[in-house]
Amino acid sequence: MCVGKCSRIVGPCLLVLGTLSMTANILLLFPGGASKYLVEGHISKHAKAMPGIWGGGIAVLLAATHITAVGWRCTGCSDCGTRRNAFISAVLSKLALLGAAACFVLSGVGLTNGPLCFYNASEHSHGQGTLWGYPFLDASSPEPDARAENYLYDRHTWSICLEPAGIVAWNVVLFSLLLLISATEMVLASLQILNGCLGCLCGFCEGK
Repeated sequence: MCVGKCSRIVGPCLLVLGTLSMTANILLLFPGGASKYLVEGHISKHAKAMPGIWGGGIAVLLAATHITAVGWRCTGCSDCGTRRNAFISAVLSKLALLGAAACFVLSGVGLTNGPLCFYNASEHSHGQGTLWGYPFLDASSPEPDARAENYLYDRHTWSICLEPAGIVAWNVVLFSLLLLISATEMVLASLQILNGCLGCLCGFCEGK
C-alpha cells in the first residue's frame, strides 16, 4: 500500500477514535448524566485527570488532522506531499502514540482501582457508617490482584456503592472503552510512524 493511501485510511480512523476518546472521558465526569457530582468534587481522580481528552483525544486529533489533510492532498497528484510533511506526520504520530499510551495506563489504573462512590464502610473490616471513597481500593484484602478480580468479576460486590446510581457499571464500561480505544490508537499511530518514515525516504507521490 502506498504512503498516501495509507495516510487516507489511518487519518480518518484516528479522527474517529480521538473523538470517541474525548466523549468517553467527558461521560466519566457526569455519572448517569448528572452534573452535581462534578460540582461537588465527587468524581474519580482518574476521570478528573482526563486522559481521554488530552491523551487519547487532543494529542491524537492533532496528528489525525495533519495525516488526513496530507493524505487527501496526494489524491491524483503527480508531485504531492513533501518529505517535510512526512516528517511532521511521523513526529505528530509519535506524540499521538505517547498520548494514547498515557491514556491506556491511566485508564487501566482507573479501572483497577474502581470508582469513587458513597458506600457503606461498615461492610468492610474497618470503619463504620457511610462515606465517600474507593471501596474496592480500600478493601481489606492485602493482595491487589484479588481485589481487582473480586471487583471486576463479581457483580454482587457492585451494590456496595450507594451513590451515584450505577456508578460501578458506568466506570467499568467507560474505562474499558478508553482502554480499547487507546490500544487501537497506539497501533494506528505506530503504523503511521512507519508510514511517515517511508514517506521521508520515498515521498508521498502516487503518480510516480
